[in-house]
Amino acid sequence: MTDIPWSRGEWTNQPAAVVEQEGDLLVTAAESSDAWRITSYGFIHDTEHALLAPFPQDSAMEVEFTAALSQQFDQAGIFVRVGPEHWIKAGVEFADGAAQLGAVVTDRFSDWSLAPVPDWNGGRVRIRISRVGDALTIRAAANGGELQLVRVVPLDPELIAVAGPFTCAPTRAGLTVPFHTWRTTPPDSHLH
Repeated sequence: MTDIPWSRGEWTNQPAAVVEQEGDLLVTAAESSDAWRITSYGFIHDTEHALLAPFPQDSAMEVEFTAALSQQFDQAGIFVRVGPEHWIKAGVEFADGAAQLGAVVTDRFSDWSLAPVPDWNGGRVRIRISRVGDALTIRAAANGGELQLVRVVPLDPELIAVAGPFTCAPTRAGLTVPFHTWRTTPPDSHLH
């Protein structure tokens, strides 16, 4: 594993505040920040706060953060960007009164998958995305638990991608997410 310095990344959109504190990066999301394209809602939001660095083929990227989420659609995790109409976000989102483990995969249009993880709220969450062959494999764990498969997403191995931690606060001001680690690792060697 190799830690990625916070200073190595570039923001897609500057957060309301960013503070480095004892190795953590405390990121405060701007009100109404989000990432979504068209499906069901009809709007395009590209105001997420994602800190991105190169994400080469045959590697994995991990982000750890505390998921202290309390308002509708508060979210944090890892963001993979190929272009403005082609990106993935995976992590924990507070939706309909509970923490949810999910992913949004966007190729011109966004989709959204969720699974309730109420015990994860307030805990330390780790999200890993491995990039091998023609796919991204998304895994997640909380509070030191074993990584579990979240989703497998197709991605052309020839595409140039960047990835890193992200947060959004679509419905409020004042969400601050502490990110604890950002690192590269060897990719997962198997799906199961």
